[in-house]
Amino acid sequence: MPDKIIKMLAYEGRVSVICAKTTNLVEKARNIHDLSPVTTAAFGRILTIATLIGIDMKGEKSKLTIQIKGNGPMGMVVVTVNNYPKVKGYVANPQVDIPLNEDGKLDVAKAVGTEGYINVVKDMGLKEPYIGISPIISGEIAEDFAEYFAKSEQKNTAVALGVLVNREGVKSAGGYIITPMPDATQEDISMLEQHIFKAGAISKMLDNNLTLEEIGKKVTGDNNIQIIDETIQPIYECDCSKKHMEDALIGIGKEELKRIIEEDGKAELVCHFCNKTYQFTKEELESIVDKIEK
Repeated sequence: MPDKIIKMLAYEGRVSVICAKTTNLVEKARNIHDLSPVTTAAFGRILTIATLIGIDMKGEKSKLTIQIKGNGPMGMVVVTVNNYPKVKGYVANPQVDIPLNEDGKLDVAKAVGTEGYINVVKDMGLKEPYIGISPIISGEIAEDFAEYFAKSEQKNTAVALGVLVNREGVKSAGGYIITPMPDATQEDISMLEQHIFKAGAISKMLDNNLTLEEIGKKVTGDNNIQIIDETIQPIYECDCSKKHMEDALIGIGKEELKRIIEEDGKAELVCHFCNKTYQFTKEELESIVDKIEK
């Protein structure tokens, strides 16, 4: 089954619900980066929230970048997504291996760290991008982004993210964000809180083969939930190319390129996002130097 995102409205339009299944794209990321189980769980949650936020950006050239720097052994995580949504990312230390937590689960909080920051950059093609910075409060990602929405976007948003990993890889992954509209009542919010608590983990619901619509109904308690868009299919895809790598070489400057030509006679660049390798011969490097000199 392909990955999917569904936008819905609950409580007669007073509550926005966006649910995502991201099992395939998280598994692809696991394979590309050779992620350990705990890093798969953490990185998968970050990829999922990026797609959930990214789909609401306007404009064909819109791009969302999320940087997470915690004090855990995973180190810096960078994820970018457009509004199609195509997502990609990398982890500084992809093979972190730490003991399970006291509940016998993958210890995402310890891998990410409980101190640090989330940096969200929304570039929608305007003069200046929107930049939101929020502290890490738990390292569990979902709670941290609920805090980000509250502090940086002034929205009280319920966030759930989950990745279920077994020996073969990613068994299920997904998430949802639920945002009350301005006309939502206190009774609506109270009902939401009760149903979210009763619904349980998003990864378990997906593993039990609930559809995204069924999950939307379960977490809101609204059996008359209205589907707004069910055509969105998020994918993990890198847009790197030899041309992009050439631009990177131009960026290091003429003198550094001449030193590489003299000492190595070639260059090899690796894309952080997909681990694809690009080779540049001595002649190609000399051609790049000529472009800079012109």
